[in-house]
Amino acid sequence: MKKTFLLFLTTIFSLSSFAQEIVGQWNGALDIQGIQLRLIFKVTKSENGYSATMDSPDQGAKDIPVTQTVYENPKIKFVIANAGIEYSGILNHGQFVGTLKQAGMEFPLNLSRESIVKQTILRPQEPNKPFPYISKDVSFKNGNAGITLSGTLSLPKETGSFPAVVLISGSGPQNRNHELFGHKPFLIISDYLTKNGIAVLRFDDRGVGQSQGDFKSATTHDLANDVESAVSYLKTLKEIDQDKIGLIGHSEGGIIAPMVATRTTDVKFIVLLAGTGIPGDELLLLQQETIARSNGVSEDKIQRSLKMNSQIFKIIKESSDEQTLKRDLSSFMKEVLTEENTDQIPNGMSKEQFISTQVEQISSPWTKYFLKLDPTIALEKVKCPVLALNGEKDLQVSSGVNLKAISASVKKGGNMRVTTRSYPDLNHLFQRSETGLPTEYASISQTFSPKVLTDITNWILNQTN
Repeated sequence: MKKTFLLFLTTIFSLSSFAQEIVGQWNGALDIQGIQLRLIFKVTKSENGYSATMDSPDQGAKDIPVTQTVYENPKIKFVIANAGIEYSGILNHGQFVGTLKQAGMEFPLNLSRESIVKQTILRPQEPNKPFPYISKDVSFKNGNAGITLSGTLSLPKETGSFPAVVLISGSGPQNRNHELFGHKPFLIISDYLTKNGIAVLRFDDRGVGQSQGDFKSATTHDLANDVESAVSYLKTLKEIDQDKIGLIGHSEGGIIAPMVATRTTDVKFIVLLAGTGIPGDELLLLQQETIARSNGVSEDKIQRSLKMNSQIFKIIKESSDEQTLKRDLSSFMKEVLTEENTDQIPNGMSKEQFISTQVEQISSPWTKYFLKLDPTIALEKVKCPVLALNGEKDLQVSSGVNLKAISASVKKGGNMRVTTRSYPDLNHLFQRSETGLPTEYASISQTFSPKVLTDITNWILNQTN
C-alpha cells in the first residue's frame, strides 16, 4: 500500500540552512538511487531563536515543521522529530555542506541560496493536449460528509451514452491523476480507456487539490463514501450508460471498490489493481518483511521488527478507547526500546519524544481502521464481475497470496465471475522494474504497463458489450 510511499517520503525529508544571516530560503536536493528530490527550507528568527519549515516540491509536501533548529556559527542542525530525521551542516563559502540522517541511512546534502533546477525525467506515456476526446473539470457532492469533491470527466465524444468507470486511488492523499514520484498513472489509464470508448471519472481525494474535506481524519470507510458519491454523480449524466458503470481501484482503492460494490447495485463490474485480499495487519507485516528482505536487512533485525510491530498492531486492534490506546502503546514502546535497541531514535531526540511522535502516528484514524479491516467480508458479498491484477515484483501487495485470497473470497460468496492475472517483472505501480522496490518508482520512465492497459480495456468492453 501507499503507506510505504508515505514512509518513503519520510526518508527524503531534509532540512534548512543559511549564509551569515541565515534567515530566508535555502535550497538543496537529495540524490537517492539516481532520483533527485528537491528540498526548500524557510528559516525565520524570533526572540526565542530560530525556527524553520521545509517543502519537498517533488512530492507535494509543503510547510513541514522543523521541530529543532540550532545554529552555532558555522554549524547548523535540524531535526524533524516525527520523521526521525536529523541534518547537520557546516557553513562554507555561502552554503551548508552536510549530511542528512534517517533510519540508519545517510545522504549528503548541501544547502544554498540558489534555486535548484528540476531534472527532467521523460514520461513518454503522458498524453498531450489537445486530446481526441472531451475532457472537462467537474464537481459533485458527498451529502453525508457535507463536502464537494472535484475531478475530471473524460468522454469519448460529445454525444452518446457510454460505459464508464470511476478511478479509486491508493492510500495517502492523492490528486485526480494519482500523481506520485513524478508519474500520473490515472491520467494514463483515463486517456487509454477514453480513446477506446469508455468514459472515466477521476477525482481529487477529500482535502486534496480542489476537493473539500479533511483527509487526515478520514478512514477507508469514509473514502468509500466518496466513491459511492462519484457513482451517484455519473448516474445523473445523460452521456453515461447507467447500466454500465464500474470501478477501478489501485492498492487501497482495490479494497474500496468491493466495499462500494456491495452497497449499491449501480456498480456492474470492478477491476482491482494490486488490491488486497488479506486483513490489514497481515498485509502491512508482510509488506514490511518483503521490502526489508529485498533491501538486504538482516534476518535477525527483520524478525525483531516483525515481533514488535505485531504486538503494536495487536494493541491497536484490541483497543476501543483512544486514551487507553495511547497509554498502552506508550508503555509497550518504553519496554521494547531498551538501551540495546534504541538505534531508531534520531540523535538529539529523547526516548520520550520519539515514543510520543510514534504513538501519534500509529494511532491515527486511518491506521486504526485499516489494521482492523478484513477485505474478505466485502469480497464475499460482491455479485458483479471482478478482474484482479497484480505484478509479480510487487513488494507492497504480494501478488500470490493476495490474488489467491481475492479469488477464494469472491467464489466463497457464490460469484464465479472472477478473473485473476499476474504479470512478471511488474511492480506495485504496474511498471516494468528490476527490483520492485519503492525506491525504483521515480527512476523508471514507464508509468503503466501497456499490456495491462490493453487487458483492462478488453475485459471492460467484454462486460459492457
